[in-house]
Amino acid sequence: MAVQIYNTMTRSKEEFIPQEPGKVKMYVCGPTVYGYMHIGNARPVIVFDMVRNYLEALGNEVRYLTNFTDVDDKMIRKAEELNITVAEVAEMFISAYQEDLAGLGVKPATMNPRVTESMDKIIEFIKELEDKGYAYENGGDVYYRTGKFANYGKLSGQNLEELRFGIRVEVDSRKENQEDFVLWKAAKPGEVHWSSPWGEGRPGWHIECSAMVREYLGTTIDIHGGGEDLKFPHHECECAQTEVLTGEPLSKYWMHNAFLNIGDEKMSKSLGNGLLVKDIRARFKAGTIRYFMLSSHYRNQLNFSEEALLSAEKSVERITTAAGNVKHRLELDTDGAEGAASTQIVERLAAIVGNFHARMQDDFNTPDAITALFDWVSLANLTLADNDAHSADFAALLKAFAEMDSVLRLTPEADEEVASEEVERLIAERAEARKNKNWSRSDEIRDELNALGILLEDTPQGMRWRRK
Repeated sequence: MAVQIYNTMTRSKEEFIPQEPGKVKMYVCGPTVYGYMHIGNARPVIVFDMVRNYLEALGNEVRYLTNFTDVDDKMIRKAEELNITVAEVAEMFISAYQEDLAGLGVKPATMNPRVTESMDKIIEFIKELEDKGYAYENGGDVYYRTGKFANYGKLSGQNLEELRFGIRVEVDSRKENQEDFVLWKAAKPGEVHWSSPWGEGRPGWHIECSAMVREYLGTTIDIHGGGEDLKFPHHECECAQTEVLTGEPLSKYWMHNAFLNIGDEKMSKSLGNGLLVKDIRARFKAGTIRYFMLSSHYRNQLNFSEEALLSAEKSVERITTAAGNVKHRLELDTDGAEGAASTQIVERLAAIVGNFHARMQDDFNTPDAITALFDWVSLANLTLADNDAHSADFAALLKAFAEMDSVLRLTPEADEEVASEEVERLIAERAEARKNKNWSRSDEIRDELNALGILLEDTPQGMRWRRK
């Protein structure tokens, strides 16, 4: 079965066929770096990391870009509030954002283009729009003639008349039509600015992604992703800007994840219900947060609660405990992992992994993919209880687990870990203390390990340890 992706543009599932076999060009809209990431923003970050992981697991080379909007009105206000420069605000929150990504087990993007480093390309793009009659200048501001693009509204499913009727903003006399959107904003006195054919100013929000996509990925990309709040107007405007110049679709496939809610309200800073990722990471590991995010299909709304995270934590613990026990059993066996796994193990693993891929290929159905992973947990536990199981069985189990978890990353390397060598040293010292009946030292070492987040467990195969 080929990968099927729900394409927002066509409102249907379509077979995913990269333009160049084995290579995928993917762009996901990144943050405006004026504050810390809130948990609502973590959903697209994790969702599209998962999509990238799976496409790579199928053997594709994925060129994955996420931009940084490092200058805009919010950043200017934040700089004034903190009494620092806009550039310093950007560096502060880009660093915090990258720390959050690592703490969520998210792999770095292939590239993170910034607005301030792409200014020449942005200005060039606007000039081309102006030369073709799709943009006009008034008072140092440059606007896009929305009505000139016949297909405006095709992505969000709205027509221009509906959009005109729905406009509830203060009338801007500088616009030819109120639905026109800004491409270049004239700078106010004292604001950060760049020189352009229209005077000192800075770009509007929508134009930056169009310019970056064309510069770093080409005319048409394979996948453009983001939260559903970006569908209109941001992604709609990207289509309008790009396609009038190239005559080609901006992206073959458009993907949008649904909102994360608290109660019945969409999570947002304006409502004051935004929870910061850095605070949540202080309490929960990356795997727990990822499990919570991936336990619902990315196109379904997801309700956030502490209870949901605590439940996710227990689920991840079941998975990591089973994987740890299998690894421990394999390490204890002296016959090595040579030879073939039993026919029963091979057949059951083939069914489990096959089901995992079938679910992932059905528009990245992670809830059902996680169910397949729990089928693996059940098989692992049964095999651990089987005295006749041998090393090749456990090696096969670990290989299957790695194949699935490399996509979901519920046990990511991003979690901070105590050095295994130090843990093993303390455990050996404790074993020696117990041998010598030095119970006080034995208890001290157990307390030290507990403080490091290490739990000791007596198993039929001997003492083993795992992280909390």
